[in-house]
Amino acid sequence: MHFQAPPFEQTKLVRCVSGNILDVAVDLRKNSKTYGKSFSIELSSENNKQLFVPKGFAHGFQVLSETAIVNYKVDNFYNPKSDSGIIWNDKDLSIDWNLDLKPILSDKDLKLISFKELKSPF
Repeated sequence: MHFQAPPFEQTKLVRCVSGNILDVAVDLRKNSKTYGKSFSIELSSENNKQLFVPKGFAHGFQVLSETAIVNYKVDNFYNPKSDSGIIWNDKDLSIDWNLDLKPILSDKDLKLISFKELKSPF
C-alpha cells in the first residue's frame, strides 16, 4: 500500500485497460471518520470502472488475471524522498485480498511498516 507524504502527496485515477485487478485504498487522514478503513473494487477491461484515490490515502492492487495493464493519472510528480507505504497484509487493516497463492512482492514492499507503526503525515 503506497503513498507520497506531503507536500508531494498525489491524487490518483486508476483504471485497468487489460485484464483485471482488485484495487484497494486505505484512508490515512487522521481526522477522517473513515481513518484506517479500506475500500476495494474490481477494475477490469470488461467493466471499464475507475477508482479515484484522493490525497491522504494509501493505494495498492492485486492482479487477478494472468496479466494486466493498469493506467494511473496523477496530479503530482513522483518524489522518491516522500515515497512511503504500509505492508499489504497488515492485520489491523484486515484487507480481504481473496488470495489463494502467496503474492510476489518487491524488495521495497517487503520492507514496509505496519499501520500501527505509521505516523500518518495527513
